[in-house]
Amino acid sequence: MTYTNKEIRINGVDILPGNSAQVSLNWYQLPTKTIIEIPVYVFRSTKPGPVLLLQAGLHGDETNGIEIVRRLITKKEVRNPICGTIIAIPVINTFAFLYGTRDLPDGKDLNRCFPGTKNGSLGSRIAYDLTHEIIPLIDLGLDFHTGGKQINNYPQIRCTFEDSESLELAKRFSPTFIINSPFRENSYRKEAAKSNKPILVFEGGESSRFHYQYINEGVNGCLRLMNHLNMIDVETRENDTVLIHKSLWVRAKASGMFHCTKTNGVPISKGEIIGEITDPFGEHQEKLIAPCDGHITAINTHPVVNQGDALMHIGTE
Repeated sequence: MTYTNKEIRINGVDILPGNSAQVSLNWYQLPTKTIIEIPVYVFRSTKPGPVLLLQAGLHGDETNGIEIVRRLITKKEVRNPICGTIIAIPVINTFAFLYGTRDLPDGKDLNRCFPGTKNGSLGSRIAYDLTHEIIPLIDLGLDFHTGGKQINNYPQIRCTFEDSESLELAKRFSPTFIINSPFRENSYRKEAAKSNKPILVFEGGESSRFHYQYINEGVNGCLRLMNHLNMIDVETRENDTVLIHKSLWVRAKASGMFHCTKTNGVPISKGEIIGEITDPFGEHQEKLIAPCDGHITAINTHPVVNQGDALMHIGTE
């Protein structure tokens, strides 16, 4: 692909080739008249190349992704790309980040507010700004997430296998798992896809918890992808990647205490015991049996579960 030096303007601020800047996506006012901004970092080379977006914190409690982007923008290779432009937004949902929650103060999920409206709710206005200020500038992006509410996701990239470009980029990221994931309505990824801007979703760990192994996987995957795009010159070891075409949740058949007997990310065989549920009074014990061959891609880490709760996510090749 042939690239040209695009005009990069965010919220009325021009960032020329060869320059770096920290600008604000927009400003938003709290009921106390406190102004909160969403910082955006831009690092430009003088040499034309792709415009890559690194973003995290669409959900305020997904700290692993925020730490991944933070680590990336402290690296001299990222701050001085060989070609192209890197746009980084470490914390999009600053409101939820301050409260340590997933959603906005009004209970809305920011990642279900796209494309947004200029005069709508808080989430709708943030989504509108991202849709009109960021998506038109980029060629591709990485959106960092974690599992929510006690779900620990093994490091994985989610994309749509029907999109060959997204799948190829995911392979260059080289995660342990690449999971075929359809678009969700009103999500950032689907909105970007309307403009043919592929967004890869990285999932790793659980909300409100640092998982340093998973953070390292996210950082190294980004470096591998940027190296493939000739934006940096850093070599990192690749993983053996498994393509997950379908997946299912193993659910609790009884209420009680969940004991997982398998490690996240490992392969399992149909009929294998992968955990058990016990009641707290020593009267009942039920084995959890693998329903198929596959790989564990996520585990519920909460020890107390109710009947029907999702316990273990199994991906099949």
